[in-house]
Amino acid sequence: MVTIDIEYKGDLRNEAVHQPSGTHLNTDAPKDNQGKGESFSPSDLVATALGTCMLTIMGIAARNMNIDLKGAQVTVQKEMVTTPLRRIGKLGVKIKVPGKFTDEQKQKLENTAHTCPVHKSLHPDIQIPVEFIWE
Repeated sequence: MVTIDIEYKGDLRNEAVHQPSGTHLNTDAPKDNQGKGESFSPSDLVATALGTCMLTIMGIAARNMNIDLKGAQVTVQKEMVTTPLRRIGKLGVKIKVPGKFTDEQKQKLENTAHTCPVHKSLHPDIQIPVEFIWE
């Protein structure tokens, strides 16, 4: 179990503290929802969690296959919808992986990315198209 303590700082901003490490993270409401957009919004953190989770789980699989994913990058484009209520509608994911890999390694890494816990925890109404670019 991990504990994260969050304090509302006013003006639509929060400060979260990751108790195991003591790391602090601030959030701000986005400009299109009454905020200043000066930090990650809560829904930005969902997009961030998805991308980092996919790379992390791929890294675990790569380590187990004795291959290196250093330099791999992910870009997540978050799109909000407002009907019937404001929520994340789409998280488009593009994963770029440098290096040479066999077709079998690529398939295993792609399959692994789709099993990350964040991906599996997101509501099925959120579209999550994933594109892999093997460089």
